[in-house]
Amino acid sequence: MKFSHTLIAVTILALSPSAFASDTLATVNGKVIKQSLYDFIAKDATARGQKIDAQVKEVIINKLVDSELVYQEAQKVGIDKQPDYIAREELARRELLTSSYLQDYVKKNPISDADTKAAYEQYKKAYGDKEYSAQHILVKTETEAKDVIAQLGKGGSFAKIAKEKSIDTSNKDKGGDLGWFSPASMVKPFSDAVSEMKKGAISSTPVQTQFGWHVIKLVDTRAAQPMDYDKVKDGLQKNLQQHNLEKMMAELRSKAKVEITK
Repeated sequence: MKFSHTLIAVTILALSPSAFASDTLATVNGKVIKQSLYDFIAKDATARGQKIDAQVKEVIINKLVDSELVYQEAQKVGIDKQPDYIAREELARRELLTSSYLQDYVKKNPISDADTKAAYEQYKKAYGDKEYSAQHILVKTETEAKDVIAQLGKGGSFAKIAKEKSIDTSNKDKGGDLGWFSPASMVKPFSDAVSEMKKGAISSTPVQTQFGWHVIKLVDTRAAQPMDYDKVKDGLQKNLQQHNLEKMMAELRSKAKVEITK
């Protein structure tokens, strides 16, 4: 039986005998395995949809016992004293604490429906009022792009040249077909060029972007068809949450005294 569980580094604190017994699930060579560890694993598994029956409980306990046995052996041979282990342990504890804090921050600062709807209006505005269908041929240099334009001017097949020369592997085998897109979904030099073209036209001069040099053919245009609110709501909320986290981090940095010594 497969079972997902979380291993957590813990420090056993001194407790009174009664308190010690109440949080004891088992002992291994006199060392306590805490009931609270089992409770956490069982709670996490239940949240993930797993039923905790007697068989699963036995699996959890056996995994904790096996883990404790290896833990004790690792201490015996001094693994916990090795510099690499100490560094990894510190990083793991930092990661656990920071991720827990960020999860708590997101929980305490939820994105409101009003903010999400406002973001949707911004999305529609940025999307524009038109969509374009185009093909392109992407090459590395302006000279290559001009040569492509010359070949097209002599009656060359756009799709054939795209298959032969385009370095955009995502669509070269489709004749450079980009499908339908909004201007906002493309880099600005490309969308600016397309918006100035007429249906069926091929760009008379190469268009440079960070990807290289493009020769573009505008296939068609149509009225914008942005996705419905319900389809983009989750994505908008995630973007807003990410923005909030970035803002929070910027505020923490602005208040902190950071000195890089090496």
